[in-house]
Amino acid sequence: MAYPNHYRYTREHEWIAIDGTTGTIGITDYAQNSLGDIVFADLPKVGATVTAGQSFGSVESVKAVSDLYAPVSGTVTAANEELNSSPEKINSAPHESWMIRVQLSNPAELNGLLTAAQYEAFIAEETAH
Repeated sequence: MAYPNHYRYTREHEWIAIDGTTGTIGITDYAQNSLGDIVFADLPKVGATVTAGQSFGSVESVKAVSDLYAPVSGTVTAANEELNSSPEKINSAPHESWMIRVQLSNPAELNGLLTAAQYEAFIAEETAH
């Protein structure tokens, strides 16, 4: 699967799409594939604050529970309620199935994230071991 060029990525396999000062966050195809069938997403409530590099929730698959890490700091403006009843959408459309939207508190943090090409090189390295 191609990774969207207009997204930025973390080494923990989250993506973020930026629209002005709002970031939309989800997990990558690589992450959902590694996890297997996702059965539950534990997401923060609107108004919660998230910190870059810190856990903001988790996803549970048939294999394991995995933490989700915020690519940026900010305040949660929306959580994808659809995932409460249909968490499998993360598996079927990982780059369209967003988890949270965040009002960025420090847009400069985006500079530390990976481009699509850098992320693809990173997972190629990771899977070679």
